Amino acid sequence: MPQSAEPRVAPEPAWDLGAIVADLAGLRAVSQRRRYRGRPLPELPSREAVAGVLDALVSALYPRHFGPSGLSEETLDVFVADTIEQALRRLRREVRRELRLNDLDGTAKHGEIDGQALSIVADFAHDLPRIRALLDSDIRAAFDGDPAAKSLDEVVFCYPGVAAMIRHRIAHRLYALGVTMLARIVAEIAHAQTGIDIHPGATIGESFFIDHGTGVVIGETARIGRRVRLYQAVTLGAKRFETDEQGRIVKGGDRHPIIEDDVVIYAGATVLGRVTIGQGAQVGGGVWLTRSVPAGSVITQAKPVADSFENGGGI
Repeated sequence: MPQSAEPRVAPEPAWDLGAIVADLAGLRAVSQRRRYRGRPLPELPSREAVAGVLDALVSALYPRHFGPSGLSEETLDVFVADTIEQALRRLRREVRRELRLNDLDGTAKHGEIDGQALSIVADFAHDLPRIRALLDSDIRAAFDGDPAAKSLDEVVFCYPGVAAMIRHRIAHRLYALGVTMLARIVAEIAHAQTGIDIHPGATIGESFFIDHGTGVVIGETARIGRRVRLYQAVTLGAKRFETDEQGRIVKGGDRHPIIEDDVVIYAGATVLGRVTIGQGAQVGGGVWLTRSVPAGSVITQAKPVADSFENGGGI
């Protein structure tokens, strides 16, 4: 009988875990002292919880598409009511966390943050029908604007531009109510899911359609009118950032384009700065634009010029 092999002994790790953890703790402490000015560490909003609230709100806005299968006319409103109630309770908790995080000096009176959180969530809840109405106009615009669309249900289920706008309409309302971190979390979830990057501060009118959508970027202070259509890889960005005497970027300020009603911007176009694209204008694919254009304009790339020289001509 062969002798049984000796059990292998795992080698000692080549790293000092205790030292690594201690170094990280020291760096964390320095960062937290700088960020929170020595006050007790506030509880941060939960990205996981915000994602759950977002999923619930999407299913409540479009329960037949994103709610559980088998909902009947009798159970539909019950599902919507229960889903919204639970989502708003969870949202209120996350709003409280952001408000406490923003109270850097700890000056909020007892109960003030709780009352403010309740007011914000109540205002948001009252706006849900308006959000749904805006989204219905976006969905109709996508169906009407794409010859490949076979039905409104297909648009709701399958179009990344519509998915991005469902989440943007939610994020924009949260942003307007002052919970900007929660709004940014919602926007980044949408960005990860669709490849479309819309800052929650961007103001977008009804019947907005993003066709294909991958690579679209819309900045914080962009203002977009009604019935606007964008194609993939369009950027509505800032031309430059103002700086102070120390060279630090000045926060805020209107730095992104204004897009008026009925504008079409084709694939790969870049519009930078606080410029205005007038009503009904068309901006062609690949155009780089840093100036305002009047209503009804058609802006295209310059046509290439080919010069030929024969028998020494032009030399």
